[in-house]
Amino acid sequence: MNQTSKIDDLDRDILQALMNDARTPYAELAKRFDVSPATIHVRIEKMKAANIIEGTEVIVNPKTLGYDVCCFIGINLYAARDYHSALAKLDALEEVVEAYYTTGAYNIFVKLMCKSIEELQYVLIDKLQAIDEVQSTETLISLQNPISRNVKP
Repeated sequence: MNQTSKIDDLDRDILQALMNDARTPYAELAKRFDVSPATIHVRIEKMKAANIIEGTEVIVNPKTLGYDVCCFIGINLYAARDYHSALAKLDALEEVVEAYYTTGAYNIFVKLMCKSIEELQYVLIDKLQAIDEVQSTETLISLQNPISRNVKP
């Protein structure tokens, strides 16, 4: 399988089941799809090898840990050549949970999680805007996240 891997209906069913509950035992999947556990194992290993499945993760609820402010920040750099050094500095900020290199109005678009507006202000002024490569920023505060899902296999 290559970057645009072909998958069949069984692969899609396995992926959907694992996306719903990644801890589902292979034996249970085998019963559900009327195949052997070995078939499930082989299919999953092939999808891992093809980078269709990149791993499993624990999903943390940020609000229960006190992270009440989610925001997106569009970042303009002074020059395109500043991308790699700016990205390294952004990666060092624990508040940055996602970053995208984009076209359009911004060079980089990041998602930040903070515990309060005061913390966000500190991060913006003393950390993010203090990065030499950053020319300007625009901050969008998220009010809610009503849709969050993976792509359909």
